[in-house]
Amino acid sequence: TAYNMSPAPRPGHQRVAGEIFRQIANLLLDKACQVFSVPFDVRFPPDDQAGDEATDTVVQPDTSVICDRGKIDDRGCVGPPDLVVEVLSEETGGRDEGTKFKLYEKHAVREYWIVNPWDETVRIYTLNHEGRYQFPICVARPQTADSTVIKGLSVNLSDVFPSENEDG
Repeated sequence: TAYNMSPAPRPGHQRVAGEIFRQIANLLLDKACQVFSVPFDVRFPPDDQAGDEATDTVVQPDTSVICDRGKIDDRGCVGPPDLVVEVLSEETGGRDEGTKFKLYEKHAVREYWIVNPWDETVRIYTLNHEGRYQFPICVARPQTADSTVIKGLSVNLSDVFPSENEDG
């Protein structure tokens, strides 16, 4: 029996998240960075000095890219990934754009993509020199979403949002 669980994402959400993961995974073959999809725990200690045992905040981003393999252990990732991708859904949109946005900024996730399947856009937030997310770069189908943090990482939005996009 499953307890205290959110409903599984809808098929449309899964298609979008899966295609983004597929493209990133293909681009990172034979590279230092690794990509993970949900369910994958990202654990944030309360401050930079605390060890993993003090971790009290755990999230499961749709996609996480981690370039420092020292952050990866048998339970997931300790500390901020280099890139996090969240695909909005009716159930999670408020958390992705509010709570998680603030959390990722606070814990210095260098780049945060918010993917909106309804208007087929991606907002790319990067940390500035003050550790705050700057005004996002917004891209839409048929453009590509290009990482400013991970060299060569580019996601073709025409494949993420195909023209025969079905509601799911």
